[in-house]
Amino acid sequence: MSGILTPDQRAAFDRDGYVLVRGMFDAEETRLLREAMEKDPAIAAHFYNRHDATGAATRMVTWNHPGDSVYGMAARSRRMVDTMEDLLGGEVYHYHSKLTAKEPHEGGAWEWHQDYGYWYNNGCLFPLMASCMIALDRTTKANGCLQVLKGSHLMGRIDHGLLEGQQVGADLSRVEQAKTRLETVYAEMEPGDGLLFHCNTLHRSDQNRSPDRRWTLICCYNAARNDPYREHHHPRYTKLEKVDDGALKQAGVRFSDAAHGQAAFLKRATGPKDLKTRGGAVFDRGAEPS
Repeated sequence: MSGILTPDQRAAFDRDGYVLVRGMFDAEETRLLREAMEKDPAIAAHFYNRHDATGAATRMVTWNHPGDSVYGMAARSRRMVDTMEDLLGGEVYHYHSKLTAKEPHEGGAWEWHQDYGYWYNNGCLFPLMASCMIALDRTTKANGCLQVLKGSHLMGRIDHGLLEGQQVGADLSRVEQAKTRLETVYAEMEPGDGLLFHCNTLHRSDQNRSPDRRWTLICCYNAARNDPYREHHHPRYTKLEKVDDGALKQAGVRFSDAAHGQAAFLKRATGPKDLKTRGGAVFDRGAEPS
């Protein structure tokens, strides 16, 4: 359960709420992931849009269970799961994964938010959750790379509410105060780099105003001991079967077996009817962005 992080990287995650791992997946593995995402008919069939305040859209696909596709192998790989277990202090399971696709000149922005701002409402009692963003393309300031507020995970969960467009974001007055004390970091990444970040780390991204696509794969994990207490569209504890790191290349460009429910793709509405209120908090079942 040691994972791939050096002691300095491990300390950086605890201090800053994120750590960038260069070359987490090599060039061949990244090519396989990118090609599978581009060609898998189940991915194409399950795209939905999330719009920002200007109407610009980010295309997304979300699935609950990793299955045996090449991107399922990435989510189940020991380098990924052992690292998450090291960061979260024990056994983890796959909470969900998603593809976020910002297309050239039109990919939408995401406002400041914490993932736990959503997942708290899903019945997860503790912020024992984290994600890894894998760059499938180069991600830069120009094409809307992720921005993180360094050390913001130490603020704890912030109230989230409905913003303009189809997004739920963090309390902007509190975010503005945090920005005066904490550094905003642009996480520019090369294909194959991985950004691991805590579920309470504030993050956002700009619109893609460049001619370059920005596709990223995000794998999200929950501690097994943090099993949600309510039924939701993301799963309760499900045993995660790890695979050796070489499984990605052995899989090749293997698509999801959606016909047998391995990927469990989520269908998303995009209108106001998909907005729910629970306990006084407004949240969007399809929001969970990055």
